[in-house]
Amino acid sequence: MKKILKSLPFRLLLALVIGIVLGRLFNEGPMKVVVTIQYVLGQLITFCVPLIVLGFITPSITKLGNSASKLLGFAVLIAYVSSILAAFMSTGAGYLLIPHLSIATDVEGLRELPEVVFQLNIPQIMNVMSALVLSILIGLAATWTKSKLTCDLLAEFQSIVLKIVSSVIIPVLPFYIAATFCSLSYEGMITSQLPVFLKIIIIVMIGHYIWLAVLYLVAGAYSRKNPIEVVKHYGPAYLTAVGTMSSAATLAVALSGARKSSVLRQDMVDFGVPLFANIHLCGSVLTEVFFCMTISQMLYGHLPSIGTMILFCMLLGIFAIGAPGVRGGSVMPSLGLITGVLAFDSAGAALLLAIFALQDSFGTACNVTGDGALTLMLTGFADKHKLNEGAK
Repeated sequence: MKKILKSLPFRLLLALVIGIVLGRLFNEGPMKVVVTIQYVLGQLITFCVPLIVLGFITPSITKLGNSASKLLGFAVLIAYVSSILAAFMSTGAGYLLIPHLSIATDVEGLRELPEVVFQLNIPQIMNVMSALVLSILIGLAATWTKSKLTCDLLAEFQSIVLKIVSSVIIPVLPFYIAATFCSLSYEGMITSQLPVFLKIIIIVMIGHYIWLAVLYLVAGAYSRKNPIEVVKHYGPAYLTAVGTMSSAATLAVALSGARKSSVLRQDMVDFGVPLFANIHLCGSVLTEVFFCMTISQMLYGHLPSIGTMILFCMLLGIFAIGAPGVRGGSVMPSLGLITGVLAFDSAGAALLLAIFALQDSFGTACNVTGDGALTLMLTGFADKHKLNEGAK
């Protein structure tokens, strides 16, 4: 019992419950403290994300040697295919189910959060995509030049980043989760808005689980390894994603869980998990597609044409690869697609953002858990092509 109480999943669930309860009890005064804590912790976590990307991806590429280019291409391909196929599945479900749903909504009436008491800005040393590109370029260049000194320095840097993750990021996560759900509860989004959109949220969540099942079954068949040996370690990462609504904030926990799997290669975990956290957003894409179709029916009285949805899904998959793993990471960059391809006006875009926020945590959890399946595919790819760790 004592072990359970000290476990990370228990602490995350406890933080979530405490946050919701306090959000209903607090008035504006205490909420100023809460939003300030949420802001500062969010700044700290966001600052560490590029370090995690640099600290894991770059050394992993150098350990892969000349095999890195081939592996990277395969990783990007499966991330894109996963996202667009999830989008197409969601499109099909939308055409089948949305015409039979009668959904009314009202996005007004939420309480506004008080202003942050003070803003402790902690700018990132670079944005996530810059860190991702830099990691890949440095890793590949160090491999091509066979620079042993650089590879050794990168390995030491990885150990330093691991210590930051275990001693800083993971301990503050429960407080960040509590503050996040306290804010949502105070606004009234959880208690007032969730019942309104309960039907479509449930449909989307079922879609998440269906797609995760597909991914893990395909990954198991491709790698010829038991996918249960991967997914069973993703419970803490799933709960962290639900609480933080951020793949970036969940990265440390996802790495910790994936490292416990007996069927994943360690080098594939260090390479794949941070990479997929930034380019694989299957859950968010699936959700966004279904919500866009729902809003189109709701506000404009019709569903988008099949041709329009195919174009939207194909482009959305590209945007998902370039979206950082942060809250709203898929919907924010794709607003241009939503207004351009789907012809949404400002009201439609605003409504999408409001509904998307209600389930953002579960879409993120699907993204993170799906990363484990893709990492298993990477392991299978490396084994099939005899890409040994450190091979030159």
